Amino acid sequence: MRIAERNSESSEHENRTETNLKELVRLSSRLGATDAAVISTHDISVEDHLANLCREPQCENYGLSARCPPNVSGPSGFRKALKNYNHAIVFKIDLPSEILLSNQRREVFTLLHEIAATIEQSAVEMGFCDSKAYAGGSCKQLFCNNQADCRVLTQKGECRNPQKARPSMSGFGINVSKLMESAGMPYGQVTLETEAEEISIGTVCGLVLIGG
Repeated sequence: MRIAERNSESSEHENRTETNLKELVRLSSRLGATDAAVISTHDISVEDHLANLCREPQCENYGLSARCPPNVSGPSGFRKALKNYNHAIVFKIDLPSEILLSNQRREVFTLLHEIAATIEQSAVEMGFCDSKAYAGGSCKQLFCNNQADCRVLTQKGECRNPQKARPSMSGFGINVSKLMESAGMPYGQVTLETEAEEISIGTVCGLVLIGG
């Protein structure tokens, strides 16, 4: 009887988890994501050389934020953290490439961080207390561009934007192309043909580890 009860509880837990993950995917779309999917954390590829690109050639945001290298745990820390998770939500935003090359780029990446942070918080409220979100772009450039420095780094204080700013995937060596492939999503520049013209489409994406 006890074995049957345990099996029943396990089945209920799995069903509840599946239901919650589907709801988080739907939430992604409501928040502005073009597409989203649940993947196994075993499908997340972490490569040291990708994280090293933040340092050489040095990114203009290197060392400016507590959420960017060299102030994050990097690939080794991320691999260790992954062992505590089974599922992740991957989402993307598709938009004309010209926007990514314009002054609107900041707005796009701000939205990316906000979607990631909201999914993370929603997952926590569902009981996945250790959920952790990652996005793209430097939070210093996005949220504290008018500030002289990152308060966490220079003043040992609290982040000015804890509800929005999330670490960049780049600093952890996450292979975004393989991430999109695992999620079954087209990634990179594609050309969309309309009746009037051809439009080049670019993609930005985020990742939320679900667990706890």
